[in-house]
Amino acid sequence: MSLPTFDGWTCPLPLQNYPNIVMGHGAGGKMMNDLIRHLFAVEFQNDLLGQLADSTTINLEASRLAFTTDSYVISPLFFPGGDIGELAVNGTVNDLSMSGARPLYLSAGFILEEGLPMETLGRIAASMARACKTADVQIATGDTKVVNKGHGDGIYINTSGIGLIPKDVDIRPTNARPGDVVIVSGTMGDHGIAIMSVREGLKFQSEIVSDTAPLNGLVQAMLKVTVDIHCLRDATRGGLAAVLNELADASKVGIKFEEAKVPLRPEVSAACEMLGLDPLFIANEGKLVAIVPENYAENILAVMRQLPTGRDSAIIGKVVEAHAGMVVARTSIGGSRVVDLPAGELLPRIC
Repeated sequence: MSLPTFDGWTCPLPLQNYPNIVMGHGAGGKMMNDLIRHLFAVEFQNDLLGQLADSTTINLEASRLAFTTDSYVISPLFFPGGDIGELAVNGTVNDLSMSGARPLYLSAGFILEEGLPMETLGRIAASMARACKTADVQIATGDTKVVNKGHGDGIYINTSGIGLIPKDVDIRPTNARPGDVVIVSGTMGDHGIAIMSVREGLKFQSEIVSDTAPLNGLVQAMLKVTVDIHCLRDATRGGLAAVLNELADASKVGIKFEEAKVPLRPEVSAACEMLGLDPLFIANEGKLVAIVPENYAENILAVMRQLPTGRDSAIIGKVVEAHAGMVVARTSIGGSRVVDLPAGELLPRIC
């Protein structure tokens, strides 16, 4: 199906006499149709989205499916290293990847605030399109709603995703076993501190940028070493501490790790010290935690370090029988401390 064209059209932005989102863009009429066909359909163009029906028909090979959904309300919309559009694609791709699935298709639901500059929406859509290309996924369906000015925050995005789980892959939060090794794929706390630095106007010698990135390529490389990976989680809200506690509780095991082995960027460590924050509780958007059998750990680590998304990977600890459901860290001065779940949201609106 060929897309319509209009005189004076400037792709990918909708009609020039509407520089901002207005209520009519969500009313189901011509303005909404123009927005969909001439911005979203152009940026996300593929045969599936081109059906432009109430639902998209997808033919899949017989296999197990992974299905996830998430919503993105981050403030600010643009931040060092990324934006809400890229974050929405990568976040959903990563959620699928943590089950070992190969992400295939996403949906994109946009809640737009009246008055949102069309140029801003165009930048976000283009960023999403680039992120989809990088992660090798397609936006197969979507929805657009507009709310009155003052009743949103520019734009909220909901994304859902489906992917195929390969045969013999069984990655679940309940699979950690005593003797397993804990691996992180890189430096902790980058995204949360990047967002905080923008909000608070903090300046550092080196700019702190978000680590938002798709992790499906990294996970697929790990699975080529062995399908016997027990647990995978992306360390988003709550950071490393939340992930380790959730896995320890789900598997009814203890986890011990060494704080000194957790990768941290010096500028992130300095920012956390200045702000009185614990980097173990700060969010990431492009890092994972893996729990793997000890006999595969070094080979998996070597493969991870060959990829940009895993070059700073490190083994930080082990799964133990003692203190089931509890996470204990060995400190840099040789003591031990219990690392509990964060009591609340340290940095709100980070995704």
